[in-house]
Amino acid sequence: MPIEKQQTSETTSTFEDLEVWQAARSLRKKLSELVKRLPADEQYRLMDQILRASRSVTANIAEGYGRFHYQENIQFCRQARGSLFELVDHLSVLLDEAVLSKDDFEMLRAEISRVIRILNGYIRYLQRRKAGLVQS
Repeated sequence: MPIEKQQTSETTSTFEDLEVWQAARSLRKKLSELVKRLPADEQYRLMDQILRASRSVTANIAEGYGRFHYQENIQFCRQARGSLFELVDHLSVLLDEAVLSKDDFEMLRAEISRVIRILNGYIRYLQRRKAGLVQS
């Protein structure tokens, strides 16, 4: 069943059009590839947590988009931001355990930081919309 797009005067008609969701999706794909290369013992420790946290980011952005009130959307975006910081911690464990190289850690950390910046901008936009400072 196809997703019905919301009818608005904005250029964004579904969460899939959001830059933040697209950036988080790209990150999620990279992390999915990373966990496939983890040693067997980490596949039962961090693999599931990394997959869940990365999926939580995109899922929370999508769910927030589907909410009626701006404040609800903002709250789901804050949940997504928490999952992004959780991912940094999981990656630092892999770095500390010498499972992830410093270069790979820094590259993924930079990408997570980029998604956080975009997400923070989206949250600020939603807050301005809520306050009536941005028109439809």
